[in-house]
Amino acid sequence: MKKPSIFKPLPSATTFILLPLALLAFLFLFLFPYAKELKLQSLTTTSCRSTFANLTEPIAPKPDFRLFMGILTHPDHYERRHLLRLVYSLQPKLATAHVDIRFVFCNLTKEDQRVLVALEILRYDDILILNCTENMNGGKTYTYFSTLPKLFDTTGDADRPYDYVMKADDDIYFRLARLAQSLKKMPRQDLYYGCAVPCDRVDPYRHYMSGMGYVLSWDLVEWIATSEIARSHTVGPEDFTTWTWLRDGNRSDDKFDTKPAMYNYPSGDPCAHALVPDTIAVHQLKDNLKWARTLKYFKVTDGLKPSKLYHIS
Repeated sequence: MKKPSIFKPLPSATTFILLPLALLAFLFLFLFPYAKELKLQSLTTTSCRSTFANLTEPIAPKPDFRLFMGILTHPDHYERRHLLRLVYSLQPKLATAHVDIRFVFCNLTKEDQRVLVALEILRYDDILILNCTENMNGGKTYTYFSTLPKLFDTTGDADRPYDYVMKADDDIYFRLARLAQSLKKMPRQDLYYGCAVPCDRVDPYRHYMSGMGYVLSWDLVEWIATSEIARSHTVGPEDFTTWTWLRDGNRSDDKFDTKPAMYNYPSGDPCAHALVPDTIAVHQLKDNLKWARTLKYFKVTDGLKPSKLYHIS
């Protein structure tokens, strides 16, 4: 009986099988020792490219100052807040100053407020609600100033979130570029800035700043938050009361009176005069007509483009 035959591959077939295996062995033996080096070179090249990319990105310039502008208003003043948002959003962007505008009022007390104000917060996120009962001269301004350092919880000059804090009414129109130009030259410490009253006087060192809109440097706001002088006297005309805190505490050595650049809308009031080009702020804009005439004077709507969709004559 014949033995079973064993298959023997042809020489060409053997070569076909062994050649790829030999090639793989060669690659493994001779290239593997350099794998880590090749990987390191790749990472180094990527890192260099990343570093170069970071160097070419524009660096935002540090602002000359940071201002927290608190507009004290009432929860029910929806129309006024929307007008102010519109007016300030259309002003040219400030190149070297940072201004945060917030609407400030006390606790909400009505069902409609809780819903409608919540809508505003969802859309604009520009509202600060203080823990107080709504009032004008019953301590709201003290609560405003004394709350801010607690909200930001900072210590030391380097950690200050703002250089200045403003208290403003909701019937005043600020031209932010003019305000920034003025504040840029002001000291960052012990500053009390605004329109000094009585308006027929020119000595701010003997009089207080009108409640239309005045600025305190951050160190004064921190002092108010911890001062027993301020805590024990919160009721009364808010602008005059603020001045008494600073006077009795021997604070605010640097006072600056902005008159005639801050003034009331033209009327018989001693703090009022005609609208002028070099204006920082106009106060007592109590109705839409006064707002319209003021905005027209400063050519706010001159950029309106012609369209078939509307006609405004």
